[in-house]
Amino acid sequence: MQIITSPQEFQALCWSWRCQGLTSAFVPTMGYLHAGHVSLFEWARANSQKVAASIFVNPTQFGPNEDLDRYPRDPEGDAAKARAAGVDVLFMPEPGAMYPPGFATTVSVSGLTEALCGRSRPGHFAGVTGVVSKLLMLAIPTTAVFGCKDWQQLAVIRRMVRDLDIPVAIEGRPIFREPDGLAISSRNVYLSPKERAQAPSIHQGLLRAKAQVASGESDAAKVLADLADFYGQSMPDAVVDYLECVHPETIVPLQNVSGPALLAVAVKFPGARLIDNMLLH
Repeated sequence: MQIITSPQEFQALCWSWRCQGLTSAFVPTMGYLHAGHVSLFEWARANSQKVAASIFVNPTQFGPNEDLDRYPRDPEGDAAKARAAGVDVLFMPEPGAMYPPGFATTVSVSGLTEALCGRSRPGHFAGVTGVVSKLLMLAIPTTAVFGCKDWQQLAVIRRMVRDLDIPVAIEGRPIFREPDGLAISSRNVYLSPKERAQAPSIHQGLLRAKAQVASGESDAAKVLADLADFYGQSMPDAVVDYLECVHPETIVPLQNVSGPALLAVAVKFPGARLIDNMLLH
């Protein structure tokens, strides 16, 4: 596996694959790799001839009071995990290489970015779309692979790629979970033992809501109210940031759960803010 830090060198290598007619899959990450990331690498390896991945803690998607400086990092361990999963090239740039002096371009996707995490983290998605569009233009992949834990991010990237005619297929892979149901996240290491014991209730509540809908409940407000009560009882150390039932493509809130519907949740523990979701239909 090659490790490249220069955007120009990374782009030249990926271009050479494309010019040779090789299929390639690209997995962008912020590092501190876990089993969920490895599952993306393994899917990429099984479905393409070349695999590229990136590790870049993107400063533009962090707010002023967020965890940029303390975001967990393990470059040596990450490289070992990527190598073992069959990644061909690992792109690990410094912020100054991605955002050189005079950098002044932004990419904005309206509509999809105002709700959910966009409401809680102003400016977050502008940072996401900016860096992902740049990474896609560097990697020139056949397919880009993302996890579905951040469903809103996936919807935003799909819209951006479609609107800008970026020649890449976006593949969303299922959420990878701990045995107790907690969605695997690099930020889980922030949780205290007490918080970690409560956190699986996020997924348990989503399963509870899905069962209600499967049993015939179609009033989104009733489903959300029951879920809010469940979270209040099962996670006393957490505060619900948002809890909404939305259309999975438009992220527009739904009143009736009779067609495509996504239940999305974010909760704030003292140690970490966690997100999760589940398709109800």
